[in-house]
Amino acid sequence: MGCGSCGTGKDGAPGGCQSHGHCASGGCNRMNVHDWLANLPFSDPESNCRIVEITFNNGSRKDYFKNTTVHYFEKGEMVALEGTGGNDVGMVNLTGELVRLQLKKNNLDEKGGEFKKILRKATEQDLAKMKESKAREAGMLIRSRAIARQLKLELKMAEVELQADGRKATFFYIADDRVDFRELIKLYASEFKVKVEMRQIGARQEAGKVGGIGSCGRELCCSTWLTDFKSVNTNAARYQNLSINQTKLSGQCGRLKCCLNYELDTYLDALQFFPNDADVLEVAKGRAFLVKKDIFRNLMWYTLSDSNKQYPLTIEMVKKIKAQNKQGIRPEELETAEVVTGKPKEVEPEYADIVGQISLRSLERTTRKRREKERGRQQQQRPARPGEAPRAQSGARKEGQDNRPPNRGGQGRGPQRNQPRGPQRPPNK
Repeated sequence: MGCGSCGTGKDGAPGGCQSHGHCASGGCNRMNVHDWLANLPFSDPESNCRIVEITFNNGSRKDYFKNTTVHYFEKGEMVALEGTGGNDVGMVNLTGELVRLQLKKNNLDEKGGEFKKILRKATEQDLAKMKESKAREAGMLIRSRAIARQLKLELKMAEVELQADGRKATFFYIADDRVDFRELIKLYASEFKVKVEMRQIGARQEAGKVGGIGSCGRELCCSTWLTDFKSVNTNAARYQNLSINQTKLSGQCGRLKCCLNYELDTYLDALQFFPNDADVLEVAKGRAFLVKKDIFRNLMWYTLSDSNKQYPLTIEMVKKIKAQNKQGIRPEELETAEVVTGKPKEVEPEYADIVGQISLRSLERTTRKRREKERGRQQQQRPARPGEAPRAQSGARKEGQDNRPPNRGGQGRGPQRNQPRGPQRPPNK
């Protein structure tokens, strides 16, 4: 999903873009984070946070580890970590003061919390072992789905993550109801010869692991930066005057889009000034029904039952009409507000008629001469048929043809007999 030139070098860092794990597109790590405090000096280096954020499987999962060594690890480095019954390999994603903010966000104690340790910088042997273990994940995923189907369990296996040393496998699955997978774990342990851990995730987490492009044209928020998923309902679309279309409002996970909550607070703050009981207004022509609310212009659009025309009314006018309706008064007409658009008016370009200014006679004359030459050349190259007289050249005239110039004033060749030829001289006596 990122830059196409990224490649993995011997040390595990991307080699193509030479960005050491933090390219601008985030392709090296889906949950990529820019450490904007990395180049700022601190007065007390000893007070620096010793907890490091590590990412696994290209940002699919994050965890926190304690740096008990004397080394300082930079973003993008591959390190060997303390795992379950062995060791694991991950990429450094975040260090320094930003880690403290993340710990506070996740309610983790920096000093009293139990964190696994960072052992050392990953060696070539550790990276080779990790690459060998990652190559087994695709086959294990296919086989695990087949075993779950044989047991007729209502679950969907989404991803399999194998530890770098190959001793532990984590199976991420999706299920609507509670699933008894005790028998499934026994089959997985005997089939793959690893320690099995089952983790249930939701449809949104699955979409974040798979990745993709959203309807906005950008990468999915759940696979790039969004870590906590809040519930989204159709009321968020109603408050924003969006049509309740399940196809357009649903994301790739099949749930309502998370971006429906991004601007919801702004709409709720703006809708506080709009009257709540103004869905129907009584006028002399009939009832006016509310169509939509425009929070940017503070207008409410109404339409009458017998027409499709929409009338924009200000909030003050709606409150005034509502107060009159309570007194039994029906106004004659709806006093609409003037809608001024901020869009600049498009000026139509002026077209000039230049057809009459261009003479095509010279082009036509050249084309006619070229065609005549080609026709004469073809007639000369054409062989004479037996019994056929040879063809004369195109420029020669036939025998007996009048070679006199035509009379431009009359029709046909030669002078007109019925017309006088001008004044004649009298005969000499």
